[in-house]
Amino acid sequence: MEGIGLVVLECIPSPPIEASLPSFFYPYYLNIASLFGVLMALWQGMSKRSETGRRIRYARGKRKFEIGREAHLTTIGETRLKKVRTLGNNRKARAKTTNVAHVVDPKTKKTTKTEITSVLENAANIHYVRRNIVNKGAIIDTKLGKARVTSRPGQSGTINAVLIQK
Repeated sequence: MEGIGLVVLECIPSPPIEASLPSFFYPYYLNIASLFGVLMALWQGMSKRSETGRRIRYARGKRKFEIGREAHLTTIGETRLKKVRTLGNNRKARAKTTNVAHVVDPKTKKTTKTEITSVLENAANIHYVRRNIVNKGAIIDTKLGKARVTSRPGQSGTINAVLIQK
């Protein structure tokens, strides 16, 4: 063992993570991506395979404008929007949390701003119901009754819905 050149060090117990970080880091100390804004790029270009599985050789590589962003899942809570710069210096307002919906009654054709109480159904993912995540097609419970979401809150920043008839 002496000829290998291994060095054995004593293990010194390190202080707990909570003690080494400032107090505002406590709820986030395990989520590195949210701390430093490090997210994986999502390429939205064409696939390298055709529908039948044939390999396609493209004449060019990937471009910066083909990169997408991580999907943001809008939850129920006090309204908070995030403004995002898009292609052409345009702006999008992404709804991080919101508790207000603009609900249309199909009988009277009248739009009413109402409060959202919870998410009842979500065809996109059954686990979104438990986490109160709102996206297009979700059925929400409002003060006026059940409503189906017709807008994309992560893209438009508002929740528009149509009242479901009983």
